[in-house]
Order: sequence, then C-alpha cells, then structure tokens
Amino acid sequence: MAITKDRKSEIIDQYKRADSDTGSPEVQIALLTARITDLTEHLRIHKKDHASRRGLLKMVSKRSGLLAYLRKKDRDRYLNVISRLGLRK
Repeated sequence: MAITKDRKSEIIDQYKRADSDTGSPEVQIALLTARITDLTEHLRIHKKDHASRRGLLKMVSKRSGLLAYLRKKDRDRYLNVISRLGLRK
C-alpha cells in the first residue's frame, strides 16, 4: 500500500525544481497524489476499511491546502502541476 523507495525517488526527480529539492509544494503534491491513487485502489477492494478512508480524506485535505498555497503564491507553477498530474479541469 505504501509507495516504494524507488517510486518515491522517481516522483521527486520528475517534480523537483532544483537538484537538492525534495520539499517544494510541487514534490509534496505529487507524492500525495501517488499515495491517494494507491489508497483509492485499496478502498475499491476493501470497502469497509474506514481507518484507511479517514487517512485518505486527511491526505486529500492536505493536498488541497498545498494546491491553494501554490495557487496564491505562483499561478504558473500551480497550473503546471495540475496539468501534469491530471487534477482539476
């Protein structure tokens, strides 16, 4: 259910802004999106796993907050991230 180390480093490499970047909003949003996707698949099979559903809702909320921050700070970066991840419109 968790993201493997290789997959995580691959996502970081795709979305980083600088060579040593691991915590920019873009990277955090991409990692949360990967975790949300995996957990959504898990919940399709295990419909009564309410503890995981709560964790999913917390991750979605955190991603929403990061997207709102990025939208306020730098609109171009926000639009780039949502288009690359296939979020929103």
